Amino acid sequence: MRNTVKITTAVLAAGALTLGLSACGSDKDSASDTSGPLIVAASPTPHAEILDFIKKNLAKKAGLDLEVKEFQDYIVPNTATEDGSVGANYFQNQPYLDDFNKKRGTHIVPVVTVHLEPLGLYSHKVKSVDALKSGATVAVPNDAVNEARALKLLASKGLITLKDGAGTEATPQDISKNPKNLKFKEVEAAQTPRSLDDVDAAVVNGNYAISAGLKPAEEALVLESAKNNPYGNFLAVKKGNENDPRVKKLAKLLTSPEVKKFIEDKYAGSVIPSF
Repeated sequence: MRNTVKITTAVLAAGALTLGLSACGSDKDSASDTSGPLIVAASPTPHAEILDFIKKNLAKKAGLDLEVKEFQDYIVPNTATEDGSVGANYFQNQPYLDDFNKKRGTHIVPVVTVHLEPLGLYSHKVKSVDALKSGATVAVPNDAVNEARALKLLASKGLITLKDGAGTEATPQDISKNPKNLKFKEVEAAQTPRSLDDVDAAVVNGNYAISAGLKPAEEALVLESAKNNPYGNFLAVKKGNENDPRVKKLAKLLTSPEVKKFIEDKYAGSVIPSF
């Protein structure tokens, strides 16, 4: 998702759905019509699953009409929120949003942080990082924020050293020491699990790891620490819609004891509540 991100079929389909939502609506879009359902764009796992739990178990009692729209990519949920095709989204963290707003001129703001999905290094070929051979190829997400996050994970485990000052847009060019002479293959974040058969290891976002049947808490060779982690995922809206009563109701439900228990029971440490 660096500006050269490839648009996949899933993204195109999501874009078509977004257009459909706009075309089928009334003169008021979903963000401005607070009398209608709150449409939330979400990644399938765990975001949409958490929202579906709320819809089935908590929303009616809270007086919230909730509609969940699933998207496979990290772009359309924000553009759809910006243009009002959806009223909110739930899929991203602050460094990613800051980068997105800056590069695309959008005005999306966080409402409430819900959970953390620890980033992990996985492999179908080795059982430990020590077993990675010299010259091994590691797949990393190709969007600016998640690539930097992946490199920082590898650096925290001593696999590489980053140059002083390498920040939230670090790339392999910012590596100062690479004792195993690792090679890096940049792929779309959603494709990193699929790359595991073609590379020696891959750094995979938590939601895509779970969707691919991986168990981060058990199978990751290395896993991000939750302590002081800036990558918590939150509910977000277009600036100015923070006080939408539907958004306030959803924010309260997302940080309820019932949702905390659901996350802990269902994901067993692969997704961690942030409240």
